[in-house]
Amino acid sequence: MPVIMVGIVLFGIWRKTALFDSFAAGAKEGLVSLWSIAPSLIGLVVGVTMLEASGFFSLVSEWLSPICQWCGFPAELVPLGLMRPVTGSGSFAMLNTILEQYGADSFIGKAASVMAGSTETTFYAVTVYYGAVGLKKTRYTIPAAVLADMTGMLLAVGTVRWLS
Repeated sequence: MPVIMVGIVLFGIWRKTALFDSFAAGAKEGLVSLWSIAPSLIGLVVGVTMLEASGFFSLVSEWLSPICQWCGFPAELVPLGLMRPVTGSGSFAMLNTILEQYGADSFIGKAASVMAGSTETTFYAVTVYYGAVGLKKTRYTIPAAVLADMTGMLLAVGTVRWLS
């Protein structure tokens, strides 16, 4: 990282660029972007915190467990599957709990790891990127992204089962 930073400074000097002015303009642009996405991001964080604290994820996991077990999807991964599209930090905390409980080399641990790497924090990404450009209507983005996440989750379990 220091080599890259020194390289950027040297390149700017070589090109005779006003380095501090360019830095200040970029910082200002970053703050404007932050200001535009802050309400959406705050709303997402508050909503996720409320859902998690209320026990919503646990309740839905409990409801879905029989269906998932019937389909061959481990019930232990349902909470991770529900949390992953909503929050990255919450899902990685859940992944850590799964790995501590079942072990990294267990089927559940491997499937959870592949699932976490194969899916996206869909709602966070849509909030940040759509908020940054001021889009209000997501149209087909959310359904397509949630379908992609579900596909990634199912294929993660199937792939680990096939390769184990």
